[in-house]
Amino acid sequence: MSTDTAAVRAGEELNKEALVAYLAGKIDGAENLTIEQFPGGHSNLTYLLRTPAREYVLRRGPLGPVAPKAHDMAREYKVLKAVHPYFQPAPEVFHLCEDPAVVGAVFFVMERRHGIVVRDRVPPELAAFPDYPQRVSRGFVDCLVELHSVDIQKHGLISLGKPDGFLYRQVHGWFDRWIRAKTVEIPLMDRVIQWLTDHLPASPTPTLVHNDFKLDNVMLNLQDPGRIEAVLDWEMATVGDPLVDLGLILCYWAQPSDPGGTKASITAMPGWYTRDELIGRYARETGRDLSLINYYEVFALFKLAVVLQQIYVRFYRGQTQDERFRHFDKRVINLLQQAAALI
Repeated sequence: MSTDTAAVRAGEELNKEALVAYLAGKIDGAENLTIEQFPGGHSNLTYLLRTPAREYVLRRGPLGPVAPKAHDMAREYKVLKAVHPYFQPAPEVFHLCEDPAVVGAVFFVMERRHGIVVRDRVPPELAAFPDYPQRVSRGFVDCLVELHSVDIQKHGLISLGKPDGFLYRQVHGWFDRWIRAKTVEIPLMDRVIQWLTDHLPASPTPTLVHNDFKLDNVMLNLQDPGRIEAVLDWEMATVGDPLVDLGLILCYWAQPSDPGGTKASITAMPGWYTRDELIGRYARETGRDLSLINYYEVFALFKLAVVLQQIYVRFYRGQTQDERFRHFDKRVINLLQQAAALI
């Protein structure tokens, strides 16, 4: 199987000496630590810590100034600690460091799981399985159903969020993020914001909400790609309207009828569920009314546009020199055009 880590990117190195000293006595074999980096992601930085005893994953926030309340590693640690006992795909966490002096930011250490992560191409270890598109599609939706079926009252998880008024706060909170991050006026964005304000739906019964549930944030089991080995990136998880998660999936999930280039293309290949099939299976398994799911997909496209703008503004202001971000402003416009078309 191909490796999923690489050498640490220039400028994103951890202070190994300080980290080893800090982790001594906290994780097994810290004194013989080696560090690699997981290359995926545009914001939070994720590293593999390898010791003679076992492997761990370290997560920290991005370099440079970040939006208020974004990239809250302490909160992600606390969410995982609460959710892991009741939802097996949530990795176990071991240690939180809230002293930014150690590696330059708050970080936490969690278990390392092995599996297949699908990003911009189908890995050969996944392509070896017959009918993998159907199996992954089904397992992916069923994992979301499982997450949304966790009993938040019984397990005391309701304290992870404030479900009353959740969707209203989400929508208006993302409006505020846009205002803080925008670099030019975009009339199309103003129209999308007005529509989201005017058409706010009543939410179903609250559940756990991952808030970033997408194909490249899950890890597939190496023996059965229809089983989700891990769900990653819990920093935005909360309790609220479950259809926010489903809307985000639709925002990312390409199908053959899409115009070229608007979404990642893997799920547009033969055999993958269409967006209607995803919605249909989720509706059958949960019994939830999805008649207003269009709203949630528009909201997801809007949120993604804001996230990319938050990344772009850091490049625009010279707070990062990462060339991957240079043309994110064009991607923002593309997402807004998709949202307007759905409206």
